[in-house]
Amino acid sequence: MKEVQITIPHYKTVAIRHIVLDYNGTLAEDGVLKDEAKVLLPELTKRYSVHVITSDTFGSVQAELADFDTRVKVLQSDDHTGEKEAYIDELGSTYCVAVGNGNNDGAMLKKAELGIALIGDEGCNTQTLLNSDIVCNSIKDALNLLLNEKRLIATLRK
Repeated sequence: MKEVQITIPHYKTVAIRHIVLDYNGTLAEDGVLKDEAKVLLPELTKRYSVHVITSDTFGSVQAELADFDTRVKVLQSDDHTGEKEAYIDELGSTYCVAVGNGNNDGAMLKKAELGIALIGDEGCNTQTLLNSDIVCNSIKDALNLLLNEKRLIATLRK
């Protein structure tokens, strides 16, 4: 299994295996994968197991991610917040980084070892923001933190 260990001075050492990404508002806008995500996802999948978890509001996630080595989970229950949090538990929360922006992402970000909230085009739910460890303006910025550990270290070190 792929695993990247990162020691963040005076904070903690993390062992990241899984990147769990919300789809709409995070990787996609109106159901269409963002160009910067198309560029960065192949690099991300070389280092981590990448999961996309979504309500699939626009019904497009499978087609949009068909060319990428990602695991897609379309939510089925009436409690998408709980379902996202449970998915992090199933993977092993201590090995997860979660990225999202919506109200149903807050518990997932809190449960993961590292939670990254995105403000982006849709904004960011306040509770999700408060449940995060890091806040980014774009998916490009968030994914680059995971591709360049020194950026992650610089943001989180104490």
